[in-house]
Amino acid sequence: MYYAYILKSTKTGRYYYGSTADLAKRLTNHNAGRVRSTKAYKPWEIHYFEEYPTKSEAFNRERFFKTIEGYQFLKMSGII
Repeated sequence: MYYAYILKSTKTGRYYYGSTADLAKRLTNHNAGRVRSTKAYKPWEIHYFEEYPTKSEAFNRERFFKTIEGYQFLKMSGII
């Protein structure tokens, strides 16, 4: 399984959107400071995720989250 996920910084409230095959390992990498774009805002917690059978579906969902339409969907759904 692959995942499209949203992390939330417990320090600043900032959101991060991503996709991965191993959600627990990815969260560990974010919180260990191994991801350049998130290390200044750690610690992170998993705020929301969706499962997909293929990597491309998860990646496409991540890209959707990063669009204006995706942001509006997340706001209207009460996810963020």
